[in-house]
Amino acid sequence: MGNRLSKIYTRTGDDGSTGLADGNRIAKNAQRVEAMGTADELNCHIGLLIETLDSDDEFVDSLRRIQHHLFDLGGEFAIPGSRVIGDDHIEWLESTLDRHNEDLPPLKNFVLPGGSPAAAQCHLARAVCRRAERVVVALGHEDSINTASRHYLNRLSDLLFVIARVLARRNGGEEILWEQKKSGL
Repeated sequence: MGNRLSKIYTRTGDDGSTGLADGNRIAKNAQRVEAMGTADELNCHIGLLIETLDSDDEFVDSLRRIQHHLFDLGGEFAIPGSRVIGDDHIEWLESTLDRHNEDLPPLKNFVLPGGSPAAAQCHLARAVCRRAERVVVALGHEDSINTASRHYLNRLSDLLFVIARVLARRNGGEEILWEQKKSGL
């Protein structure tokens, strides 16, 4: 890769624009930039989740792989018309999700974020993933996108929900279930 970023500030964005990987410049508040930024934010939350886990935790390798996927996804948004995320990424998410979900009890109620610090962080990543999906849907209304990227984010939020459930139940812990009667005044 070499020294791609020898100078961190360039001042080229001072006018409210940013450069895409294809050399074009667009407004920093454009939907495409929002998609790139939300994918980056999600990647940061997953990085924080990883740091709450032991280095040999069963989820670390999968979460690191997801971080690489998200970096690729951001690159896909930075080059309009490019396709990096594909069906193989989605199939991997689905098989990983199925493997971790098979030992969980069926849900009988909604789950509130929490149960442990790791589970709460995983729920936060899930919520950001859902926002990333909404941003990508909006981008798709104004520009051509790789629909596999939207599908990937949808499956990833499902996987993060399942991982949060597993993390909350570890070491005798419990998921926090929503109780309708507690929401009344």
